[in-house]
Amino acid sequence: MADAIPAGEAGAVAAPASGAHSFWRRLRARPSALVAAAVVALLVLAALAAPLLTGIEGQDPTTYHPDLVDSATGGVPIGSFGGMSAEHWLGVEPLTGRDLFARVVYGARVSLGVALAATLLQVGIGVAVGLAAGLGNRFVDQALSRVTDVVVALPVMVIALGALAVVPAGFPRPVLIAVIIGLVGWSGISKIVRAQTLALKSLDHVAAARLSGWGSWQIARRELLPALAAPVITYAVLLFPGNIVVEAALSFLGVGIKPPTPSWGQMLSDADTWYQAAPTYLLIPALLLFVTVLALTVLGEGVRTALDPRAESRLRIGTGRKRSGAGRKGTGTGTGNGTGTGAGTGNGTGREKEAAA
Repeated sequence: MADAIPAGEAGAVAAPASGAHSFWRRLRARPSALVAAAVVALLVLAALAAPLLTGIEGQDPTTYHPDLVDSATGGVPIGSFGGMSAEHWLGVEPLTGRDLFARVVYGARVSLGVALAATLLQVGIGVAVGLAAGLGNRFVDQALSRVTDVVVALPVMVIALGALAVVPAGFPRPVLIAVIIGLVGWSGISKIVRAQTLALKSLDHVAAARLSGWGSWQIARRELLPALAAPVITYAVLLFPGNIVVEAALSFLGVGIKPPTPSWGQMLSDADTWYQAAPTYLLIPALLLFVTVLALTVLGEGVRTALDPRAESRLRIGTGRKRSGAGRKGTGTGTGNGTGTGAGTGNGTGREKEAAA
């Protein structure tokens, strides 16, 4: 049969799938991850195309429309569902009359952009500190580990309040929030990278590279970073929704994004006094925030499983062993009882024969 297969087809069958192809195949096996990825892609596309979308609507996020709110009721939007119409697709903002759709899509730019910048900063600092601690001597490892423990205990809110008192008012607030979240939240990924580095540097190929005269930077770049890609990407995807929540919480408490710059958390903060008179002003950003965090969390779980399928395999194998053990246990009990009954019957029959004799 091997002679009957052409050389080209045999090579095509024998060629193993690439890492990216295997990852995509495992990710496609999880429909929930694909749906979450589609939702995230749609949100990112809407944020990037915010000027185009608001141009199609004919609105912008900063123009006031006082004629669309009722001054007699304190600024409640005129019309049903917060003033939704063909000109204002999601209604208008209470008191100011600013277009809610424009503020939502531009707010997605701010929320997603701040979370992305903070995640990249966390990954950069965490990988650098984790590699330095894992590859350094005992003193360097202990010093960096203690610094990491201190960073774990730092409260984001207190640091944000202190930074607002020091940083000039003209400094861009989204950049400041991203820097604060990034400088405070890198400790978790640093611990993961350090643990993985300590495990990897004892392998034969890393020891051979060290004996051949490679420096720490060469070993990290050529031997360790490719092996660290999977856990780092997984943790980064899981960090992203958490950073969105942190930015929204800071804006909600008044120490984050300030108006007129739109942000989902800042919109939720303003909607605190309008949730009864204009419930859509609260529900729309809250629903978008919930859907975004949920989609990113599901996508992160799918990416983690696709990059490390052994976790799911171990769980499935362990469950199968438990079921097999339970079946064997039941079979052994039944056999033992039957054997005992048979033995008793045979002994009794023998005694009766002896008595008769």
